[in-house]
Amino acid sequence: MTEEDRAVARERDGATDEAGYRLRLVEHEPDAYERFYTVAANPTLWFVHHRLPGADVGARFTDAWRHGYVPVNEGFARAVVEELERAPGATVFVHDYHLYLAPRLIRARRAEVRMSHFIHIPWPDPDAWAVLPGAIRGEILDGLLANDVVGFHTGRWRRNFLAALGGDCPIRVTAHPIGIDPGEFDRLRRDAKVVERERELAATRPDFLVLRVDRTDPAKNVVRGFEALALALERHPELRGRMRMLALLDPSRLDIPQYAAYRDEIEREAAAVEARFPGSVDLRIADDFTQSVAAYTHYDALLVNAVYDGLNLVSKEAPYVNERDGVLILSANAGSVEELGRWAVTVDPFDVSGQADALHRAFTMPADERRRRAESIREHVRTHDQSEWIAAQLADLEG
Repeated sequence: MTEEDRAVARERDGATDEAGYRLRLVEHEPDAYERFYTVAANPTLWFVHHRLPGADVGARFTDAWRHGYVPVNEGFARAVVEELERAPGATVFVHDYHLYLAPRLIRARRAEVRMSHFIHIPWPDPDAWAVLPGAIRGEILDGLLANDVVGFHTGRWRRNFLAALGGDCPIRVTAHPIGIDPGEFDRLRRDAKVVERERELAATRPDFLVLRVDRTDPAKNVVRGFEALALALERHPELRGRMRMLALLDPSRLDIPQYAAYRDEIEREAAAVEARFPGSVDLRIADDFTQSVAAYTHYDALLVNAVYDGLNLVSKEAPYVNERDGVLILSANAGSVEELGRWAVTVDPFDVSGQADALHRAFTMPADERRRRAESIREHVRTHDQSEWIAAQLADLEG
């Protein structure tokens, strides 16, 4: 993505790393990559997948598709084909919305290859795709149908994909929700830096800490979360001075105007709520995973109110680490609701009033109910881990 990346690609192309993996970086012409990433993939495809308003689908998108998305996918496909010449029996795994065209380009050169494509974001219902030109919609589906297997995190996204085909499906389409690596979070929980950040949080925490850990992405619905907090404090004066929202946000894609504007909106809304209810909002915008893990241990309620989310790993990571039987408040449009919804307080991501009620419900939930819900989520996350998800991908291809 940067000139430094390109220099490393030229210097270490195909080098083997310390763990024994051969890593190949694929260099693209900078203007093509700019069109690919900042116009075609983000925000247009991302916005369509998440049903966000403002997707850029005009002439600028069509130009970016032809002169950015297509050539970048061709570049990846060439690299994959060259790697298959080194290892003819290898299986190809393609990931996500950036590479919808690559499978067909690979298949055209290597008809016998086994190939799987996993899509980590929501697949919306067919009507959402109508904003894209019909020819491009056709290219996307044609590229995906060149795989042997296409996978999603949930049955909901799988059903939407099958509906988009409008008929018989010639490939296997599966749904397997990804898990976390519990061992990794067991180690992180004991890390000295995490423990130090925990002490800092414990020294200043309110009676009831509401946590959100997200990117500054319109799909994450951060602004409505602040609005819900303000409404809960307005309706329930007893919460004032006792409930605070800690928002740990990773800055995301700020070179794209829609994302930069949403970050500004986040900051304005946080300041407005804090002005009305002093001490109610602690907003921190930084790439600081250590702080996030420390906060995971201390929350009393975790707010995950995404507009749409393919899965949402925070809803699994945080409850696994949490030590206070924290309540999970989970969007009905987060993919993880299929697994965790029975133990979460489920909310409509567009309903600010309902989210305010959920915050109050979490605050007043009896301790034994909190414990039952939290322990059930922890056990589920521990059992259905990342290795199970990987095994499922391999089994799909073997089938």
